[in-house]
Amino acid sequence: MSHRRRSHTAGPPPAGDEASSHSPEKTRWIRPWALGSDRRVLALALAFRAANALLVRTYFNPDEHWQCLEVAHRVAFGYGHITWEWKRGLRSYLHPFIFAALYKILALLHLDTPWFMVMAPRLLQSVFASIGDLYLYKLSKLIFNGQVAQWTLFSQLINWFMFFCITRTLSNSLETVLTVAGLYYWFTAIESSKGTLVVSKQQATANQSASRKVALLIAALACAIRPTSAITWLYVGLLDFIQIKSKCRFVFLEVIPLGTIVLAVTTFLDWWMYGSQVIVPLNFLKFNLFSSGGDYYGTHVFHWYFTQGFPSMIWTFLPFAMCGIIKSQEWRLSGLIAWVLGVYSILGHKEFRFVLPVLPLALMFSGYCLAAMSQFKGKNVHGKGRLSRLQLSVILLIVTNVPMALYMSLFHQRGTEDVMFYLSKEAHDGRVKSVLFLMPCHSTPYYSTLHYNLPMRFLDCTPSDNEGTLDESDRFLMSPSDFTGEVFGNLSSFSHIVLFESEERHILHLLLRNSFLEARRFFHSHFKVDRDLQSSVVVYSRRDVL
Repeated sequence: MSHRRRSHTAGPPPAGDEASSHSPEKTRWIRPWALGSDRRVLALALAFRAANALLVRTYFNPDEHWQCLEVAHRVAFGYGHITWEWKRGLRSYLHPFIFAALYKILALLHLDTPWFMVMAPRLLQSVFASIGDLYLYKLSKLIFNGQVAQWTLFSQLINWFMFFCITRTLSNSLETVLTVAGLYYWFTAIESSKGTLVVSKQQATANQSASRKVALLIAALACAIRPTSAITWLYVGLLDFIQIKSKCRFVFLEVIPLGTIVLAVTTFLDWWMYGSQVIVPLNFLKFNLFSSGGDYYGTHVFHWYFTQGFPSMIWTFLPFAMCGIIKSQEWRLSGLIAWVLGVYSILGHKEFRFVLPVLPLALMFSGYCLAAMSQFKGKNVHGKGRLSRLQLSVILLIVTNVPMALYMSLFHQRGTEDVMFYLSKEAHDGRVKSVLFLMPCHSTPYYSTLHYNLPMRFLDCTPSDNEGTLDESDRFLMSPSDFTGEVFGNLSSFSHIVLFESEERHILHLLLRNSFLEARRFFHSHFKVDRDLQSSVVVYSRRDVL
């Protein structure tokens, strides 16, 4: 993604000799003594994200468990629920395999206890997240300068949604890390082609080729894990394709070979695991883009990402990001953000996590704005005793993001996580024989957290081929008492029943009639999300197992 050199008026006044295109800040990455700086950034990121992972105790999106950990648990231990997407060949095993390997290691070390089964996957994802933080720092330093990189890292670590989401085992989280790393190597190739980062033309050519191949390999992996990542890389590739001199070499000796290798490896893995010949990226795009299959789970208005979704994610960093976009005049990267938001807006089904990969880029522009303010502060030293604009901005960002990050990660919708941790400990002590979840489908983790092979049943919500047909989850919510009596009878085949407090009052008489008594109650949320207030999660158990 090519970009022009900026004059001093296009950004924050460079510190020291960073104004030159050959300044130490622009060339430091190739000097061995500069590695210490990146190591310190990585060490900080590792420590921060580890704490981040340990503080995330809430439920956000079913895919974190049902499309990754549940599948990984089945691969590693032989049992786990496979949702309808896997039966239709819409998902690749590449992402779950990472966590299946982790589960195998835990089992070999006899560490597959309830606590480790819950926390180890997020701690592993925290390592990936910290690598993403490092590459965002390096990308900011490469495009702008070291001061912008430091403020970008501040923005990345403080932003509430990044804290809330990046250590979760969603494919979007790993896609975000790969996107930032890939963009760093892509920009490195561009800078190498200009000869601004190396000392000879031969070295420039070699570095350009190597960096671009790494970028393409990372891009291919991102697309393999999340096929819609092609939206990002289509923009990146097409904008710079015009300026690439050896177009045929680029396409036939770099793009096609690397893409083919990654596609072949992932396809072979999927064929082996599915036991049949499936092309997952094709099935995924056909279902989600061409047939709008995702609309089954709800739709939003066209402008939702621009007016609600992305502003909620970037939160109070939004005005700083807009300021940074205007000041920096880095239109290609800001154009990438607009492109991704625009393309995803075409789809009816929208979710916050879909556009997570461009959130770090927006936070980089916020870092640019904060860096510009810090330079302004340095030039205006008068006014002692008063807080500067920069200090007020930092206070505002911390006060509006840190409490929200902690609340959303520690409290909001934590009951469905707590109840499975409780059932896991009870099952390992032999006090759970079978479980029925009378709640909207996929409301809780499943075998990946329970880690005990016993009968469990939840309300199915597989999309029906017949339009207008209600699934079990919808039928239960319409009439909890009638549905429960009709489908499950006297409930005697279950030792434990889990449900939300909002539905408890509708079937309490059935539970008491069948000798079920309340065993535990877990706080879930203070306010509703998209249904009635689900303030708590309740566990009922048969009188004979209390």
